[in-house]
Amino acid sequence: MKKRILLGIGLLSVFMFLTGCSEIKKPITSESSGFWNEYIVYPLSWLIKEGAHILGGSFGLSIIVVTIVIRLAILPLMIKQTRSSKAMQALQPEMAELKKKYSSKDQKTQQKLQQETMALFSKHGVNPMAGCFPLIVQMPILIGFYHAISRTREIASDNFLWFDLGDKDPYYILPIVAGITTFIQQKIMMAGQDQNPQMAMMLWMMPIMIVVFAFSFPAALSLYWVVGNIFMIVQTYFIKGPDLKAAKASGNAGGAKK
Repeated sequence: MKKRILLGIGLLSVFMFLTGCSEIKKPITSESSGFWNEYIVYPLSWLIKEGAHILGGSFGLSIIVVTIVIRLAILPLMIKQTRSSKAMQALQPEMAELKKKYSSKDQKTQQKLQQETMALFSKHGVNPMAGCFPLIVQMPILIGFYHAISRTREIASDNFLWFDLGDKDPYYILPIVAGITTFIQQKIMMAGQDQNPQMAMMLWMMPIMIVVFAFSFPAALSLYWVVGNIFMIVQTYFIKGPDLKAAKASGNAGGAKK
């Protein structure tokens, strides 16, 4: 979990660095060169513009639709993440036994603990990094959205609901909603797992970071994050919901027997 926290902080730091690159001032067109421009920024810009053309000129609605399309595209990764989380939870008793067996802090014992833990993961087909991979995939998309919005004049100059897409939300409603939905999404994802101090810190730290960053981001980026979070909340509920209900029912039944 500590590695995940450090990974999250690192990726967000990279995000802040990349969004400050000099290219942010250059308009994105079909003539823009370089891998980043040709394969990430321009396709996102083109998708949003084409979506707006189909949806009667609304770039805000187009961003919502494109966000859902992207979330559907990475849905297999997110399902794998959720299943990996469930599998890791199922292995917690065995991992606790290994830690008890190799409780000594000397280097040789700790190496043996790592070997036994990896063997346990391999035996049950669990990838401990599967939970981080979707985040790694999403970060370039998030950065690409920032560039596509900022470097496409039609998008940046358009307005949707109460805000201008290329400017900050004047009432800070979207950043706050982004933080709240991030908290709910993480809470559902962690439901049914044994909580520890690191998980509790992550539960609060990520939403706070999202709110702080979103205060200075274009409203369109916050819109993307909010829609993506809502999609994730619904998706996680349908994936984990049956198991959580079954666990709750089992717990109630056990209590009744007592």
